[in-house]
Amino acid sequence: MYVCGPTVYDEPHIGHARSAYIFDVIRRYLIYKGYKVTFVRNVTDVDDKIIEKARNEYKGEDLNSAVKKVADKYLASYHEALDSLGIVTSKPDVEEPKASEYIDKMIVFIKNLIDRGAAYQAGGDVYFDITKAKNYGKLSHQSLDKMEAGARVTPLENKRNPLDFALWKSTKESEPSWDSPWGKGRPGWHIECSVMSSDILGDEFDIHGGGIDLIFPHHENEIAQSEGAGKNFARVWMHHGLLTIKGQKMAKSLGNFVTIKEFIAKYKDADLLKLFFLSAHYSHPIDYNEEKIEETKKSYDRFRILFQKIDRKFGSRDTTKLPAGSMGNIEFFREVFEKAMDDDFNAPQAMSVLFSMVNECNKILDNEQDERRFILQYAMGAIIELGNILGLSFAGIPKEKSDTWVTIAISMREQLRKDKKYKEADEIRKTLEEKGIILEDLEEGTTWRRKL
Repeated sequence: MYVCGPTVYDEPHIGHARSAYIFDVIRRYLIYKGYKVTFVRNVTDVDDKIIEKARNEYKGEDLNSAVKKVADKYLASYHEALDSLGIVTSKPDVEEPKASEYIDKMIVFIKNLIDRGAAYQAGGDVYFDITKAKNYGKLSHQSLDKMEAGARVTPLENKRNPLDFALWKSTKESEPSWDSPWGKGRPGWHIECSVMSSDILGDEFDIHGGGIDLIFPHHENEIAQSEGAGKNFARVWMHHGLLTIKGQKMAKSLGNFVTIKEFIAKYKDADLLKLFFLSAHYSHPIDYNEEKIEETKKSYDRFRILFQKIDRKFGSRDTTKLPAGSMGNIEFFREVFEKAMDDDFNAPQAMSVLFSMVNECNKILDNEQDERRFILQYAMGAIIELGNILGLSFAGIPKEKSDTWVTIAISMREQLRKDKKYKEADEIRKTLEEKGIILEDLEEGTTWRRKL
């Protein structure tokens, strides 16, 4: 898998989180199904936005060193954010190449395109010749004529065709640059992905992913230049829908920019953000607002309440698998979960299976006569295992303990209620609530759980 990663010039936001999360879930599920997965997510650390940020953040400093400082700073922020989400950034099967580390190989790739007649030099710049691309527009389903009619050439460009795109750009004064056969300069944006993917995964690989906004021109241009270099490139393309906030595109200028760090600081648990993402298929857009997160908290609470009830009823969690044939409907749920994920990674449908498992467990738990009660710990283990495929850690759900002080307080409250001292009994309830303990009065007695 090759996925277009971040351009590191600012704090990562929850839109970046959705992209990273979606492809992490796909990676997790493929591994669960027995595939050996090599996952590559690039880092763009050579870019106009990074240069502009360096000028603003490190005024008066050498621009080359300032650019590196900006890239290093925000890549560290990206790693920290992904770590808080439980998304790996480095592993034997997870690679994260930087554009700055691939300049020499990009130059070789561009020379090959020129030699094959698919690119041309114009002054110190090099452009891809779009007329040499086969079926240009096949990914975005756009006609070449319409694209050419809408294309423009800026005064500083020496293109033969408005749709031709830069493979190499001549250097501007004081900007980061590298030596090349065409003079000092730096690579265009599109070239890095073709070079990195073919270098690490080969000339043809299984999956290429990214946001729907990258289909044109970025991914279209990747296909053109890779095929122009004689490579087959990606077999399958996967694009995720974008994230909006209250129907608007997320932007700092609109005051609706939510960083991953801000979300975690406010809600404490990354599972809430992931569960929100799971409310829509990866290919669909999704709209963020705080009301939806509050709804998500209620949904997540269903797992917490169940797990703590099982913990309290049967002791510490023992999720060891039981002998074959003893799992009741649990294995059926697993099959339905896999069927959903096999259908274009339909994670929302798979998530609904986990909620169905919670409902089934609650029915069993609430029926003292149900002979299936012995499978509940295994069922909880199955929910945790399948949830982990969706990146849900359930780490925010503490294991329940029958704390002595809580038990004593409940006993005192029960006695007060029997003595019809309801005001004093209510005071105990309120005190427990202040300490994060919620009481539930049921026919068989009072139970308790910790507040999320």
